[in-house]
Amino acid sequence: MNEKDIICQYAKELKLATVRENLSLFAEDAMREQWGYLMFLRRLFEEEVTSRREKSKIIRIHRADFPQMKYLEELKREELPLEGQMLLPEVETLDFIKEGRSIVMYGNPGTGKTHIAIGLGVKACLEGYTVFFTSVPHLLTLIREAKTEKTLRSLELKFERYDLVICDELGYVGFDKEGAEMLFNHLSLRTGKRATIITTNLPFTRWEEVLKDKVLCSALVDRLCHKSYLVNMTGTSYRIKETKKLIEKSNV
Repeated sequence: MNEKDIICQYAKELKLATVRENLSLFAEDAMREQWGYLMFLRRLFEEEVTSRREKSKIIRIHRADFPQMKYLEELKREELPLEGQMLLPEVETLDFIKEGRSIVMYGNPGTGKTHIAIGLGVKACLEGYTVFFTSVPHLLTLIREAKTEKTLRSLELKFERYDLVICDELGYVGFDKEGAEMLFNHLSLRTGKRATIITTNLPFTRWEEVLKDKVLCSALVDRLCHKSYLVNMTGTSYRIKETKKLIEKSNV
């Protein structure tokens, strides 16, 4: 076994896949360009680190479980409701994640709430943060299943550790008292410590319609509002705008 084969074997045992793949190529470059030993090793490990970082981004995005990929760059910012336009420059730095602050976007459907939430989530994944996306009804299903299987504490710990949790579609489906308590308990795990984004079609004054418990509703609103961005996203739906444009084109 020659020296190169031995190095490849060591790289395999150490799980340095990119080192194995690039060893011959970089060895040829080193000889041709007369690199020193340190430059050769630097280039070899630099490629390994770059490859791992890219794979980590893909893994984080996959684990976030986004329903679809949306990017902040795709937003037509001038068509967002005014408060949405004002929000983006401040939160796209992702400082709100470092500070453990939450964002609550409320307003009628189709105004860009979910797009902004996913866009921030994708950017967070690319910058090394762990993210979890869920609709509120799906989150309650996960909690109920964990409770039945006696794995609730494990779910709570996992939910608490994410750098960013996105809870979409609060208000589309009503809860019973148990569901409201479950949601309150889970969101309380993150309040003041970890960042959470909530999108809802209802203003706070109407949350009691879905939570069915005035005291619990007040407590949840109080916790979510503390040091949070509260963003009114009421406006004309993108889908309605697009439909009007199509109708106008067909009439030309």
